[in-house]
Amino acid sequence: MSVVVGVDGSAACLSAIRVAAQEAHFRHTELIAVMAYSGDRAVRDSEGQSVGTVVRGGDERALALSSLRRVVSAALDAGQAERVQLRVVAGTAGRQILETAREARAQLIVLATRGSVSLLLGTVSQYVLRRAPCPVLVVPPATPAG
Repeated sequence: MSVVVGVDGSAACLSAIRVAAQEAHFRHTELIAVMAYSGDRAVRDSEGQSVGTVVRGGDERALALSSLRRVVSAALDAGQAERVQLRVVAGTAGRQILETAREARAQLIVLATRGSVSLLLGTVSQYVLRRAPCPVLVVPPATPAG
């Protein structure tokens, strides 16, 4: 059993990682952070725009793993971050999150919203919500204190 959190590298996913870590702790289970990469061999910026540099599949995977490790470390303290199982997989995010959840017999999937004022969820959130094998928690981004 596990808790699975979808990570896209955005600032919004920091709150989702923190909530997922709390849920994993409460449930006495492992936390698995999943980041999907496109596999189209183009390097993209944080907004998903291609910067035009083509990389090999292994390099793209390494970049995704480095990004995932950096985001998890930014969200959690060092002790918590070390215990998170990191998974990077080629493919579409929604499908890879669901596949990981099924394989890990997840108790919960945690996703981040994009912080839009719209009540509509993003395409990944909608896809996961409609097909999830377990409950899904969609976490809004943290609001600045003040």
